[in-house]
Amino acid sequence: MDFLSIADYAGTCAFAISGTLSASEKKLDLFGATFIGFVTAIGGGTIRDLLLGNTPVTWVVGIDYFILILSSIVFTFIFYKYIIKLKHTLFLFDTIGIGVFTIIGIEKALLFGINPPLAMVMGLSSAVVGGVIRDTLCNDVPLIFHKEIYATACIVGGVIYLLLSHFNINIYFSQTITILSIIIIRLLAINYNLSLPKITSAQE
Repeated sequence: MDFLSIADYAGTCAFAISGTLSASEKKLDLFGATFIGFVTAIGGGTIRDLLLGNTPVTWVVGIDYFILILSSIVFTFIFYKYIIKLKHTLFLFDTIGIGVFTIIGIEKALLFGINPPLAMVMGLSSAVVGGVIRDTLCNDVPLIFHKEIYATACIVGGVIYLLLSHFNINIYFSQTITILSIIIIRLLAINYNLSLPKITSAQE
């Protein structure tokens, strides 16, 4: 199993846990929390595969993703009081996850003959759509629209990955640099409270 596959599984677990924690904050029952955990983990990849015509979608081809996500949700329920204290660790896994999913989305789109700029959109979809669905179902404004530099980090990482690939840089080096770039951008944004400009009315 290569680095990207391991990071993919780690990111999937982090997203499943993230969705379950969001559901718990909204006092949803076991079924609701399980549903939110699943859509957070597989939402972005599902939309990407459907847009690319890659069916059946990745997570239904084998049982491994189903078991991984379900195990992460059960783990969250059992060890909730400990996990809630590990926000910084989950943040790191989540950031690695969006970096990995950005790369996977781009690579899949390029395999389907999609132009690089649109392939980057597919990478962005893989990384953030699950979170958008999670926040929408939990009746929150999606995180990427109002708070942290999140999608922007994926876009920058995607551009870096495409540039490195264009110049035939070693794929493992390209993957590592892309993920590190996304992590660094998010860390800087959090530490220095950076965000994109907001649209305000004339009265504000």
